[in-house]
Amino acid sequence: MAKVSMEDIRKMKTDELMKKSQELKADIAEMKRRIHMGETQNVRAIRVKRRELARMLTVLSEQLMKERA
Repeated sequence: MAKVSMEDIRKMKTDELMKKSQELKADIAEMKRRIHMGETQNVRAIRVKRRELARMLTVLSEQLMKERA
């Protein structure tokens, strides 16, 4: 999965962000499992995915706050 820019994230709808964030969480868990089992050594990829997830969750919370206001 290619890195998603903030502009693209901000264009996403709330339900889209929720779905994407769940997918990223599952990807991160799978990557952690692979590292723990010794199948891969690329820990930097987890860092990239975690940052992308944080960006999505930030935009998601902003959108939810706008909807409530």
